[in-house]
Amino acid sequence: MRKSLAFAGTAVTVLGLLATGCSGGGDSADSGKTTLKVAALEGGYGRDMYAQVIKAYEATHPDVDVQLQISKSIEDEITPNMKAGKYPDVVVLGQGRKAALTETLVKDKAVEDLTPVLKTKVPGEDKTVGDKLTEGIVGNLNTNPYGTDKTYLMPMYYAPTGLFYNQGLFEKNGWKTPATWDEMFALGDKAKKAGIPLFTYPTAGYLDSYFFALLADVGGEQFYTDVMTYKKDIWKSANAKKALDITTKLLSYAAPTTVGYANEQDFTKNQQSILDDKALFMPNGTWITGEMADAPRADGFTWGLTPLPAVTAGAKRYLTTSVESVWVPSAAQHKDAAKDFVAYLYSDEAAKIFAKSNAIQPIQGIADSLTGESASFYKLYEDPSVSALVGGFASTSPVEGVDIKATLFDTANSIISGDTTEAKWQSALNEASEKLRQAAN
Repeated sequence: MRKSLAFAGTAVTVLGLLATGCSGGGDSADSGKTTLKVAALEGGYGRDMYAQVIKAYEATHPDVDVQLQISKSIEDEITPNMKAGKYPDVVVLGQGRKAALTETLVKDKAVEDLTPVLKTKVPGEDKTVGDKLTEGIVGNLNTNPYGTDKTYLMPMYYAPTGLFYNQGLFEKNGWKTPATWDEMFALGDKAKKAGIPLFTYPTAGYLDSYFFALLADVGGEQFYTDVMTYKKDIWKSANAKKALDITTKLLSYAAPTTVGYANEQDFTKNQQSILDDKALFMPNGTWITGEMADAPRADGFTWGLTPLPAVTAGAKRYLTTSVESVWVPSAAQHKDAAKDFVAYLYSDEAAKIFAKSNAIQPIQGIADSLTGESASFYKLYEDPSVSALVGGFASTSPVEGVDIKATLFDTANSIISGDTTEAKWQSALNEASEKLRQAAN
């Protein structure tokens, strides 16, 4: 199954979790050790890597006893204790989950400021955490949810998303991946003569990675932030119109089967069209290689990943990046020990352990240690003209009948089918954004 992009901005109902009291459990009086409680979501990377990292950490920190609580439904396990004032010291849990626990604590201002961790030397190394992190991975609405220069959610694992294609098909035809949108549409015309549509998507929801990058490509990070934070009449702006112009034109090149298969039952058929050389590009994430590992494919097929074309030749290009987070509750009993442990998670030693489970840390140069398809995907971050883009729509109080992500992404189906127009799309987006802006104030 597709992994959910960990974007900030899920609207949630505050659970009223207690932000006071102690984490409970305390230290072991017999051993004199600090008992550090770590809670983690057991995701697709498994649980063994955490056990190995903790063992390595304890080997150099004999005065710390790390107790791991890990579960596929970790929110259900730790929330009752948190309501009773018993908090874990470290939590590995991103945003975008149905339970929305991370978002809730952010809304309650119940997470610890981890900005000092960025300036902390990684235990056993000379570099600071901030020195090691990939450019652009912090300082966004995902890591700095209050829109300030303070970081509360540290980026734990990351995965690039972008346009996936068959490198073998491009080599066979002597095609190059487009660097600009003009080149993209010129390629679309060439491919059309060869009977291959330029574009498809699994479902319209996969356009999240496409749109976030496009908005930054069109108007820079400030424009992207303005859209994500519902600046007044932002969707009436020239940059917004340009983004919709590009998208509407791209959708005119979509494979005719796209809309019919763009549902939970048939979405893999749209993905299969890339493997069968029946479409050139689709937006997706690095998990696609595993998801379609056993699917048939054209001779010479090799997965390729490219950022969206630049709006202006030579301009910066953005890769929307899926990020999972690690954070410390404000009510944790051992905050200093927790911050030291978080810093250690970015050590070369820990990163190697995580990488064996395909949990890739956002650390500069890590692509050099990867092999196979993953190496080429993550190598994109080493390109100085490419920046990681993390975040998403800012959280607001729920507004009945308003789902701006659905309005932005799902309308693509209606554009392709001709059931709506670009002008109506733009108007609906501005209306939704204005309602959320008022809810945010």
